[in-house]
Amino acid sequence: MAKHYLQFRDLTREEYDYLFRRTAVIKERFERYQPYHPLADRTLAMIFEKSSTRTRLSFEAGMHQLGGTAIYLNTRDTQLGRGEPVEDAAEVISRMVDIVMIRTFEQDIIERFASHSRVPLINGLTNEYHPCQILADIYTYIETRGSIQGKTVTWIGDSNNMCNTWLQAAEILDFNVHVSTPPGYEVEPERANLYGTDHYESFADPMDACRGADLVTTDVWTSMGFEAENAARQKAFADWQVDAEMMALAKPDALFMHCLPAHRGEEVAAEVIDGPQSVVWEEAANRLHAQKALMEYLLLGKVED
Repeated sequence: MAKHYLQFRDLTREEYDYLFRRTAVIKERFERYQPYHPLADRTLAMIFEKSSTRTRLSFEAGMHQLGGTAIYLNTRDTQLGRGEPVEDAAEVISRMVDIVMIRTFEQDIIERFASHSRVPLINGLTNEYHPCQILADIYTYIETRGSIQGKTVTWIGDSNNMCNTWLQAAEILDFNVHVSTPPGYEVEPERANLYGTDHYESFADPMDACRGADLVTTDVWTSMGFEAENAARQKAFADWQVDAEMMALAKPDALFMHCLPAHRGEEVAAEVIDGPQSVVWEEAANRLHAQKALMEYLLLGKVED
């Protein structure tokens, strides 16, 4: 039976510890220009209903670097865009490739695909979750500062798919999340698929949420698919910009992350994202290596070398 990665909760802490170790090994090989092709003759189908730069590039380049082939499919150019049932598409596609990545809207779409897929399915982003981004973010923290266990991550802004996934990760990897959102945009525990509240705390004031943080992170105020709400969100989120004053309340060595693309002057001040505490470029680059480790694991299981 194929092993899927549809939300962060799909893997255990032990599996994440393994993936972080493998990411480091695979990244080191990449930086030494050492060929590594464990997925030779394997094919990845990348299905996009939501457009992307980092997701497409990291998966396509990653599969190539592992010796395999990646095929780009946009739903507008396939029968999925003409009403073919997701279940039927899954039955066909999973008979032609070895692994599938889907970037789409509702989580239900990938759940339905997975239930009819013979091969592993990876969530490249849905409205509810973005597990591959958080996998890379946590690896970036570990690479830069060491273990994230017991640390405090501050999330400022919308309780979106990124926030939901950070909250899941905190439960599995035993760290804390401080969340500050404008009124009306609070965390929805059921939507985040949380089991408890031991690993997160909500703050009405974003300044309070930043106090003592080891990592401060945010995202755009208006996520893809919510463009009609943009004017209302611009007004509601005006006091939730991560700026130097907020970062000054975090620990002196706190990091800043953003999944990108970013809007300087909106959710983050230019002096923060372009400042010395920002690791956004390393974070983006680590999508490539973390996803290579993930694909290797889903197709080959644990590899120790």
